Amino acid sequence: EYGDAGRLKKEAMAREKAIAEGKPAPASKKEEYTPKEMLGTVQFYMLWFMYACGAGAGLMIISKLAAIAAQPKIDISLGFVLVAVLAVGNGGGRIVAGMLSDKIGRKATMFTCFVLQAVLIFLLSRASGENALGSIPAMAIISTLIGANYGANLALFPSITKDYYGLKNFGVNYGLVFTAWGVGGFMLAKLAGAMYVRHQTFAIAYYGASALLILAAIMTILVKAPHHKLETTEA
Repeated sequence: EYGDAGRLKKEAMAREKAIAEGKPAPASKKEEYTPKEMLGTVQFYMLWFMYACGAGAGLMIISKLAAIAAQPKIDISLGFVLVAVLAVGNGGGRIVAGMLSDKIGRKATMFTCFVLQAVLIFLLSRASGENALGSIPAMAIISTLIGANYGANLALFPSITKDYYGLKNFGVNYGLVFTAWGVGGFMLAKLAGAMYVRHQTFAIAYYGASALLILAAIMTILVKAPHHKLETTEA
């Protein structure tokens, strides 16, 4: 029994070190999680919340970008151009995030994306026709980077779900994690629309999304890979 427990501890340590370094985690049959087991870990709910914040903030901007560009204080009539460059950023962000996570690790990449996205969305709240942030080039750059950070979520969360919960039940496990995408997108897009109707500005929605992204960034520091409890027998 001691030998099995010792082996499992070593496998867990090697697996966590590999994940932190962004390397493929060593295979471990003991670390395959069923959906029920996954739902019993606090890490699932942390990842779910982080995904909801990251995807929700991106979808909020995507759904309202044309309206954002058409606001009187910005008044960019070529809103469709911003939507187009955001889509380009979305695709590119998935590739770049995947490459970066293999080099610096999943969590470090997530932290970077969350913080950068919070800053970009905050910058939108300061953009107007009276400053450089409201110009077409600046709005195009911001839109592209927001799209890239949004796309990064769709590359990083499948990977970390596989790292944390294994491949055997990956389809169902990631399906459960992916529900955060729909819930986050629906809630934040609705929030942005409601705030604009009430206050004639998206600023409150921007601030709320930025705050949630900072909270998600903090959670990337706190979340750790789950491990099955070791079962020991008395001598």
